[in-house]
Amino acid sequence: MMNRRDILLGAALLFVVAGLVFMALVVLVSVGGEGFGTLEKSVALINIQGAIYDPMPVVEQLERYLRDDNITAIVLRLNTPGGGISATQEIYETVYKARDAGKMVVASMGTVAASGGYYIAAACDTIMATPGTITGSIGVIASFSEISELLEKIGVKTNTRISGKYKDTGTITREMRDDEKALLDEVIMDSYEQFLEAVCEGRDLDEDYVREYADGRVFTGRMALDYGFVDALGTYQDAIDLAGDMTGLGIDPPIVQEKDDLFWEMLMEGTSKAVTRGIERTIPRISYMWLQ
Repeated sequence: MMNRRDILLGAALLFVVAGLVFMALVVLVSVGGEGFGTLEKSVALINIQGAIYDPMPVVEQLERYLRDDNITAIVLRLNTPGGGISATQEIYETVYKARDAGKMVVASMGTVAASGGYYIAAACDTIMATPGTITGSIGVIASFSEISELLEKIGVKTNTRISGKYKDTGTITREMRDDEKALLDEVIMDSYEQFLEAVCEGRDLDEDYVREYADGRVFTGRMALDYGFVDALGTYQDAIDLAGDMTGLGIDPPIVQEKDDLFWEMLMEGTSKAVTRGIERTIPRISYMWLQ
């Protein structure tokens, strides 16, 4: 016969197990996992914040949501000046993949959604900005520091052996030659044409028309609406309501959003990863970036 102590222990164990099951369900629902998915028809929210150099967090979320049958639409919240060319293009292509899977994708522009941020938005079904959003900046930028005069003043010399005359193009230790500048200009202009093609395709706009505004200039959300580069003006909540309405969920639809794990990532992995990222961003690169 069970005594009172055994009954209490059994009840406590049952409580712990139930709690663990509940936590597991919460995690699975929050991530919209491939094997489990959400429990009801919902709109997924993805935040793209800051400079874009690592596309994988966004790409992985998009991949999970496009496989979840209960996710009817995805809202991309863009607060970014742009970033790396390849990183931007990976997100752009994955947005199209989500659309091909039947998901409605709405871009919600925050304070800034320029250059690479606009590149990504162009892949969405609908773009919504606030009247004061800074967007546009369709173009490419490349910045290279050069400290040869400083090195000469302090008596520092460098010895570099290269396999070809362009291998050290962009080095900080000497002034760039004219032929190197011409070579980089070719790369920059090819990257620019890729940007132009993406905007024309995504927005279904004439190339000559887009080229008129694709000189690096920025414009407000209200200007962008007048020019045809965004579809509507509204807030973050307006974009969510639009996504819900477009997919039959109505305004204020159920939403799914992954938590930002940057704090825990840095806590677990230490500062080494953050330092590495900082170093990587000081390396000269050609970018879809508003300023640099």
